[in-house]
Amino acid sequence: MKNGSRLAALGGVVVAGALALSACGSDNNTGASGGNAPAGDIDCAKATVNAAGSSAQKNAIEEWTKIYAQKCAGANLNYNASGSGAGIQAFTSGQVAFAGSDSALKPEETGPAKQRCQGSDALNLPMVVGPVAVVYNLQGVDGLQLSPATIAKIFAGQVKTWNDPAIAAENSGAKLPSSPIKVVYRADESGTTDNFTKYLKATAPDVWKWEPAKKWAATAGEGAQKSDGVTTQVKSTAGAISYVEMSYAENNKLQTAKVKNGAGEYVALSADSASKGIAGAKVVGTGNDVALKIDYTTKESGAYPINLVTYEIVCEKGLPAEQSKFVKSFLTYTASADGQKVLTQLGYAPLPESVLTKVQASVKALA
Repeated sequence: MKNGSRLAALGGVVVAGALALSACGSDNNTGASGGNAPAGDIDCAKATVNAAGSSAQKNAIEEWTKIYAQKCAGANLNYNASGSGAGIQAFTSGQVAFAGSDSALKPEETGPAKQRCQGSDALNLPMVVGPVAVVYNLQGVDGLQLSPATIAKIFAGQVKTWNDPAIAAENSGAKLPSSPIKVVYRADESGTTDNFTKYLKATAPDVWKWEPAKKWAATAGEGAQKSDGVTTQVKSTAGAISYVEMSYAENNKLQTAKVKNGAGEYVALSADSASKGIAGAKVVGTGNDVALKIDYTTKESGAYPINLVTYEIVCEKGLPAEQSKFVKSFLTYTASADGQKVLTQLGYAPLPESVLTKVQASVKALA
C-alpha cells in the first residue's frame, strides 16, 4: 500500500471501486456485461496493484478499471499516466507490476526488463488501438486535407504559414489565412511521438530527416507535457497544429485533418478507418510476445494511416504471486470481447481479431 500511496501522490489515477472514477474519464459506462459476476472466465483478484505509462490509453484504463472494480470487489489499480518512457522506467525499476507503452520495448530496454522479471521475458501485449489525430485550431477551415509530405514539412518548420502553396494545393476552395502555423509537440518522452515520427519517416523520408524516437527531435514549435497538455495548448492557441490520440481530440472537440493514405485517399479519422489502417500490421514478436509492425504506407481503401498500438508490458513470469494473479486477471478482462467493446465508445479502435486471439493466448499463458 505504501507504493500505491506514493504513486497516487505523484499523480496516479487511483481507482478503488465503482465510484472512484465517477467524476473523470469517460461518461459512457456501457459496453460490458452488467451484474457483479466477472465477464467470461475471469478469476477475480483481490489486490492493490500499481501500473504506469502511456497517457494515450489513460481513458481506456480508467473505464476498464472502473468496470473491473465493479465486477471484482477488493480489486484496486493505481495507474499513473506518466507517459510511455516513464512507465517503462518504472517497470524496469520494479515500481509497477506492468507498464503501458505506445511502442514495443526497444532492444536496449529488453535486458533491464528481463532482469526485472527475474530472468523471464517481458512481453509486449497490444491492448488498445489509438489512432493519432493531426489536430489544429483554425477558425473557418474545417476538413483540412494534408498529405504525408505536407505534414512532415509543417512539423519540420519548412511550411510556416497556413496559406503556403503546399497546403493550398491540397485544399482547393478553402479560405486559408496568412497567419503563422504554431507547431505544438510532446515535450515528454512519448510513444505517441515515437509512432508519429515513425509515420513521418516511413511516408516522407525526403523531408523528415530525424530518426523516430520517443523524444521529439525537430527544432520547430513549442513543447507541451503529455496528451492533456497538447490538447489544452492547441485548443487555446489560434493557428496551432499538433498530434494527439483520437480520444483526446474527440473529448476536446478539436478540428482534425483528413490524411492522405497510400492509396491516394484523404481519409477522415474514425474508429472504422483506424481499424482498417491497423489490419495490415504484422506480428514481429516471437513466442508469447505480440509486438507489431504497423504499415504506415497502407494502400487499404478507406484506411486512416497514422495509428499507434498501446502495449501492456508484462512479465511472462517472475512477478510476486499477488501481482501476477491481478495482472493476469485484469488483462483477461481487457482482452475479452466485453473489454474491447468499450474502446469504440472512448475514441479508440478495437484490436483486429487476428491480433486479439494471439493476445488472449499470451495472457492465458502468464504465470
